[in-house]
Amino acid sequence: MTSGDFEHKNQERWAETERLIDSFERGKPAGGAEKLPRRFRELCSDLAIARSRLYGPRITERLNGMVIRGYELIYRTRRDGLRNIVRFVAADFPVAVRREWRLFWLCNIVFWLPFVAMLLSSKHDIQWIQSVLGTDGMVRMEEMYSGRDQQIAHLREEYGSNFMMFCFYIYNNVAIDFRIFAGGMLAGLGTIFFLLFNGLYLGAAAGYVNHACNPESFWTFVAGHSSFELLGMVVAGMAGLRLGMAILNPGRLPRVRALVDASKNALPLIYGAALMTFLAAVVEGFWSARDLPSDLKYSVGIAGWILHALYFGFAGRRWRHAA
Repeated sequence: MTSGDFEHKNQERWAETERLIDSFERGKPAGGAEKLPRRFRELCSDLAIARSRLYGPRITERLNGMVIRGYELIYRTRRDGLRNIVRFVAADFPVAVRREWRLFWLCNIVFWLPFVAMLLSSKHDIQWIQSVLGTDGMVRMEEMYSGRDQQIAHLREEYGSNFMMFCFYIYNNVAIDFRIFAGGMLAGLGTIFFLLFNGLYLGAAAGYVNHACNPESFWTFVAGHSSFELLGMVVAGMAGLRLGMAILNPGRLPRVRALVDASKNALPLIYGAALMTFLAAVVEGFWSARDLPSDLKYSVGIAGWILHALYFGFAGRRWRHAA
């Protein structure tokens, strides 16, 4: 077979393959996109034949160029993985949160209402707080938040280093978020219970510190990581309630299929909650316990809440145009 016959025989298939590659590179896969892996293998075979039969550079260079482009599409490079991570943080995660805005506000209400109620109750009836914390909880609050110097000494004695504090907070925060998320499998009731419980307990802790301890040592400690930790808890609750809603109201789908679809929608939320929990532990372990001016710690905490509000409100809106 001559080079002309070889090219004429395969020209139509090569043209189709080139159209598929072009469409993928433009980000708009054409019809028949599922054929690309098979076409790529055929292209590799054609290139090997053209080289072995010395059909000349015009054919081999064309085929080689298409093979390289097809390889880059099918076998993603590490840069693609990094690009996907950046896209998730910059766009996919905040867009997923905004898409579930009803669940976002519901989880905030379930958490913050009991938190504020317990915090304010310290000015009227401390027995509510005492019943939630118990004797051991009140003792821990007094040991931890009796003053800045005592607080740092207590942390050093209990954890030994900032890194061990970071490890403990990772373990503690992940356990809380996992319970909140997994509670969604109980038709969402478990998620609501754990959000409500954490709101009550953390509100009681804050109220007891204001009543019986040194409030400045508490608020300066929690200010820096509060936005990451508490909003991460809320986002984990959103993911759990998304599962619960699929169980309660599967629509026309079988309940198992509805749960699978809901799990896919919940994945960006739980990944984002995990990332926020990790960042909370970093701040808590390496920043919160440092002996720094109170104004600086409060400023960092306020900036964290403002940045999160801007991030969830606006991030990802112009991603397509930027891309």
